[in-house]
Amino acid sequence: MKTKVHITVIYEATLERAFKTPMLCDVTKVHTGYGLMPKIIDVVNDSDWGKPGSSKGVIAAKSISFKGGLASTDHVLARVENDYWHICVDDFQAWMLGLYKFEGIWETTQLEKGRVQVDYTYHLHANQPLFYPFVWLFSKLFWKRYMVHVTENIRSLIANDEPYMYK
Repeated sequence: MKTKVHITVIYEATLERAFKTPMLCDVTKVHTGYGLMPKIIDVVNDSDWGKPGSSKGVIAAKSISFKGGLASTDHVLARVENDYWHICVDDFQAWMLGLYKFEGIWETTQLEKGRVQVDYTYHLHANQPLFYPFVWLFSKLFWKRYMVHVTENIRSLIANDEPYMYK
């Protein structure tokens, strides 16, 4: 089963800033926790992060739903400069309703100088039919709200001209 979550945001920023900030800035300032979703506190094995084919291990804080530690692995599948990112999150270390992979595409479109539309689409992949209704509810009721939270954190990073950690 694959379920889709899509949001669109508009950032007052350069195309480059709207494109690079979510993937190349400090992820601990992007994924700050939300409800049952633990905050990200560190990453490992990230020396090539941002290049197609690169990956990084994501370290999450302890929470009610997670023991803390290595939570998942992020992968850059494709990067077309100032156009889109294609990423994958997998190797989950906590049980997640039979979810085994999240695939995301972050597409940027310059509307006018200093104004960029970002279309963020995630496909959540599950492989346990018994939990499909819960996966659908999770994606529509929780994941979509979580992604709005994440995009607002990105908005703050853009506004504060947060430095990139990666190239």
